[in-house]
Amino acid sequence: MARATTEQGDHMPTVFKQPSDLKDAIGQNLGQSEWLTIDQDRINLFADATGDHQWIHVDPERAKDGPFGACIAHGYLTLSLANLFLPQVLEVQAVRMGVNYGADKVRFPAPVPVGSKVRGSGELIAAEDTKDGAVQAKVRITVEIEGNDRPACVVDTISRFYPE
Repeated sequence: MARATTEQGDHMPTVFKQPSDLKDAIGQNLGQSEWLTIDQDRINLFADATGDHQWIHVDPERAKDGPFGACIAHGYLTLSLANLFLPQVLEVQAVRMGVNYGADKVRFPAPVPVGSKVRGSGELIAAEDTKDGAVQAKVRITVEIEGNDRPACVVDTISRFYPE
């Protein structure tokens, strides 16, 4: 379950040899993902995918004079990054299938201005057996903004890991 870093500084996920090992690690810090720059192209692609073209996200000229001084990422774009960050902080081996089961308690404490770097920090907050033979894990992903004391998003993700 040890966390590893390669010589290049790349972060490696915290590894659990089998799903049942999660139950003995409740409360464990899983470390951080790599930093990701949120550029205007990513924001625009998300706007196109969701149909949310509000000017605070996609109109840099108007956003300069808006409440944030620049375009900001959609809250749900920031939330969706939990799916990118989770496997960067957690790896469960000896599974035949893992599924996203849902999320609890989503919050957006701070906006993400275009050009910001974000990363996910993980903590295993719960793990239990399910009736269908999986181990259900709740991992709190905190999306940090480089240089900001307040996170962009905090979400309690729920995953199910089915052993081989």
